[in-house]
Amino acid sequence: MESSASLLQRQKQSLVLTPQMMESIRLLQLAHPELHQFVEQEIEKNPFLERASNRAPKDIPSISAGKPRIGPTTGGISDQASQWKSIRGKNNVQPGGNHAFEDTWTSIETLHDHVARQIALSAFAPLERRIAGELAGHLEDTGYLPVNLAELARSLNVREAVVERVLGTLQQFDPPGIFARTLSECLEIQLRQLDRFDPAMAALVANLEALARRDFQSLKRHCGVDEDDLLDMLHEIRALDPKPGNRFQSGGPESIIPDVLVQPSPGGGWQIELNPDTLPRLLMNQNYFAQVSRLSAQNSKDQSFLNECLQNANWLIRSLDQRAKTILKVAAEIIRQQDAFFEHGVAHLRPLNLRTVADAINVHQSTVSRVTSNKYMLTPRGVFELKYFFTVAIGSSEGGDAYSAEAVRHQIKAMVAVELPDEVLSDDDIATRLKETGIDIARRTVAKYREALNIPSSARRRREKRVRLRCQSSPDGGGDESSS
Repeated sequence: MESSASLLQRQKQSLVLTPQMMESIRLLQLAHPELHQFVEQEIEKNPFLERASNRAPKDIPSISAGKPRIGPTTGGISDQASQWKSIRGKNNVQPGGNHAFEDTWTSIETLHDHVARQIALSAFAPLERRIAGELAGHLEDTGYLPVNLAELARSLNVREAVVERVLGTLQQFDPPGIFARTLSECLEIQLRQLDRFDPAMAALVANLEALARRDFQSLKRHCGVDEDDLLDMLHEIRALDPKPGNRFQSGGPESIIPDVLVQPSPGGGWQIELNPDTLPRLLMNQNYFAQVSRLSAQNSKDQSFLNECLQNANWLIRSLDQRAKTILKVAAEIIRQQDAFFEHGVAHLRPLNLRTVADAINVHQSTVSRVTSNKYMLTPRGVFELKYFFTVAIGSSEGGDAYSAEAVRHQIKAMVAVELPDEVLSDDDIATRLKETGIDIARRTVAKYREALNIPSSARRRREKRVRLRCQSSPDGGGDESSS
């Protein structure tokens, strides 16, 4: 058999992603803080980019989605992605009001301010004051101290015993429980200040894991007390503060800024708009480009740089506009698919996957995945991450439409919330009741959803409810239990 060499021609198609295409894809996934940071960097690098004014347009485009199938359209959407209608809340402060925000903000005392004032008023020696300042610098907003005393002592070139003595003084500061290194130590500090840290209480604090498991028999054995004494001790523990620093303002409050705003439409259905606060406002300065081009017309290197800046500016403005349109289209399709949720609540949430939305708006599934990452929607029912509306399907025992896993979890939570101490539902009982409503679900799936909701087992719930019932029936127990 002879071997021979030959030349063959084949045609092959492949998609090569340019750097700009990759950046456009990345823009879809960025949350608005990251997007604004990216835009700021581009403005610094590109002389032809500038921020647009905040003038409201005469005609503000939006999308309406109702119960009939109305596919989201982008016709008439402005090239400036920033020009989307905003929704003003009733609590917005109008210009010229008498609200002194700066005065209100500066009057709020943080935990570190509170501790620093107490250190200044304490009778510390100079070295001790320095150690106290170092310890306070490591203090978390919750009031805990995540620091290794031995390492801190070495870094300050002092004996560990001196650091421990200063820490002991700081642990007597207000609020009670600060500068603790563990939850047990935090509770111990508060109990000592109340003069209630006796041997039985010390044993209870040392066995917090048993308390978390609601293992009351084990706790009675460890503490050497009967059930009535244990109930009294539990009341005292519940009255303590496990995170004493949380009562102070820790800085600017973190809040979610929604990317999409949804409100009922006067003609029925829903009005869907992009939040202008999350959209960068960019313009390209064509006049400046023309002026600079005339000056550098003889220099090919400078002209090449200017052309590149112009192309990048055009690309960024188009990409931001396309990003805004895509978010709006995805949000509109989500609302169309989940209209029953917006009308009636979480119990009516339908199963939904990325492919369904992608096929409906004619984009790739990965595009929907990127758009829904770290994006939030403000609705009359609250603020939800866009990914919240995508849930797996639970089959129907009657052969009808499937149920959303999130809706099933909601039903499980509702069942447990109305249990009586003598009628606590097991996982089998919950599965049976769900099947009676048409939801085909296995016991192990119920257990998985229950654990995801941080709901204890039926045995622990029964034990906890009985203890709570005894606490409420005791002469001095009702108030503490209801507030815990």
